[in-house]
Amino acid sequence: MLTSANLAAILPFPDIDPVAFWLGPWPIHWYGLAYVAGILLGWLYARRLVDNGKLWLNDTAPMTRVHLDDFILWVAIGIVLGGRIGYILFYDLDKVIADPIRAIQINKGGMSFHGGLVGTTIAMTFFARRNKIPMWSMFDIVAAVAPIGLFFGRIANFVNGELWGRVSDVPWAMVFCSPHLAAANQGICPAGLDPRHPSQFYEAGLEGIVLFLVLFALTRWALALKKPGTVSGVFIIGYALSRIFVEFFRQPDSQLGYLLGTNWLTMGMVLSLPMVAIGLWAVLRARHAAAGATA
Repeated sequence: MLTSANLAAILPFPDIDPVAFWLGPWPIHWYGLAYVAGILLGWLYARRLVDNGKLWLNDTAPMTRVHLDDFILWVAIGIVLGGRIGYILFYDLDKVIADPIRAIQINKGGMSFHGGLVGTTIAMTFFARRNKIPMWSMFDIVAAVAPIGLFFGRIANFVNGELWGRVSDVPWAMVFCSPHLAAANQGICPAGLDPRHPSQFYEAGLEGIVLFLVLFALTRWALALKKPGTVSGVFIIGYALSRIFVEFFRQPDSQLGYLLGTNWLTMGMVLSLPMVAIGLWAVLRARHAAAGATA
C-alpha cells in the first residue's frame, strides 16, 4: 500500500518524444533506431568472433566476415517479419481478423520476441544451407550477439512508454504518463496514473546485460563455440528464465490479460516455458556430439 513516504519517491515518466528526428516528411522513431543499433553492433561483435579462430572448433571459424555482411539483410527481414507476424498470432489475432489493415499498423500493437526468434531461425537455416555453414555454429554466433539487440529493444520499449510493469509501491516505481504519451492516446495515458514497475529496465538488465555477460564468458573463457549448439542452448534457456521472471512484474497485454483464470500466468510465460526444454536439449546434444567426436 502506498504511503506518503514512498509516494514522494515515485518517479515521473520522462517526457521523451518517441520520434527521434524527422527526415523530411518521415519520422524516425527511437524504436527503429534501436533495431538498427542492435543489428549493427551485433554485426560488429560477430565479426570479432569470427576473426578469432582460437574460439572455434579446429581453430577455424566456419564462416567469414563476408558471410556476416551478407547475413545482415537476412536477419533484419527475419526479425521484422517474424516479430510482427508473431505478435499478430500470439497477441492480436482477433483484432487483425476484424481489421486486416491493422497488421501493418506498427503503432497498433508491436513486435513479439518469440515470433522474431522463429523468423530469425528460419533466416539462419536458409542462409547456413545456402552457404554451407554448419547449422549449429550459425545459431551460436547469432545467439552470442542477440542480447545486444534485446537490450536496445527494451530501452526503446521504455522510451515508447509501452510494456510497463504492474502496479507497485517500490521506491523506484514510475508513473507512465507524459504529455507525449497522452497526446498519442487522445489525451489519456494508457497505463493510468498508478505507479508501476519499470519492467522494461528489468528485461534490459536480464535479457541484455546479464545474458550477454554469461555468453561472453562462455565464448571467451569456456570456449563454448568449440561445442556447437552450447551457446544457442544457453541463450534460449537464459532468455526464457529471464522472461518468465520478469513476467511476474510486467503487466500482461490488455487484450489477453492473465490466462486460465489465474492472477499470474501470462502468454509470455507460456511461450517461454518450452524454450527451457529446447535449450536444455540443445546443450545436451552439443555435449553428446563433442564427446562422440573425441571418443
